[in-house]
Amino acid sequence: MTLNTTFLDCHRERENNSRVESLPLFGHLSRRKRSGPEASGDEGGGDTEMKRQKTAPVPAPSKKTKQPKECFLTQPKETKEESTKTRKWRKKKITDILAKSEPKPGTPEDLQKLIKDYYSSNRSVIELEELNLPDSCFLKANDLTHSLSSYLKEMCPKWVKLRKNHTEKKSVLMLILCSSAVRALELIRSMTAFKGDSKVMKLFAKHIKVQEQIKLLEKRAVHLGVGTPGRIKELVKQGGLNLNPLKFLVFDWNWRDQKLKRMMDIPEIRKEVFELLEMGVLSLCKSESLKLGLF
Repeated sequence: MTLNTTFLDCHRERENNSRVESLPLFGHLSRRKRSGPEASGDEGGGDTEMKRQKTAPVPAPSKKTKQPKECFLTQPKETKEESTKTRKWRKKKITDILAKSEPKPGTPEDLQKLIKDYYSSNRSVIELEELNLPDSCFLKANDLTHSLSSYLKEMCPKWVKLRKNHTEKKSVLMLILCSSAVRALELIRSMTAFKGDSKVMKLFAKHIKVQEQIKLLEKRAVHLGVGTPGRIKELVKQGGLNLNPLKFLVFDWNWRDQKLKRMMDIPEIRKEVFELLEMGVLSLCKSESLKLGLF
């Protein structure tokens, strides 16, 4: 009995020792099993991923292949040259075109065309034909080589005789139409060589009232009148100016202002001119008692 007990005791002690020695090994293995698959962000998992990234071959970017881009409906950006071109095009005006083009003298056909264009909206075809002026009522147009005095001398060689015979008040022998009062003063100064002893009257609205001009026309006979169509139309309307003795009507046709516009290019002036023509001027032209000139 004593030998068996001692043998059993020794066997039990060996089993206990073996169990104790095997405990840390199993715990370490269990920890490795739990930490490996469950936690992907641990150090062990990170090391394996880094190894895979290092070992995996990275494809070299080719020059021909284009990476995909997101599609957006956007306008292409303008370059500096394109933006300057568009700005220049926006700022381009009719005055720029006229500045580069060569000046062309006005012709009777230009006036005839303007008359048709102005009345085409409210006149019938028959009425438009009645507005056609005969070629005999037009003086020779200025070819841009004349001054006002030289042009009038050539167009009116018998002016001195006409001036002496004219004694009727509230009327003039010659009217010169222009676009502004400043231009009218320039024309009066430039016709000194032609007018001689002729009596000239300013017929514009600047600093002069209509009633004052009517009184001046009633006092004495006037040979030359220089002014704007608006004021001349008002004088005719109020009975201060009679157009029947009128022999010459000259348009300051070719002169251009600072904006390179002629008097007939300005809508307000053009309207007043045509309204004045309807106040007996067209009928006088058809009867060939009145001559039209384009200076």
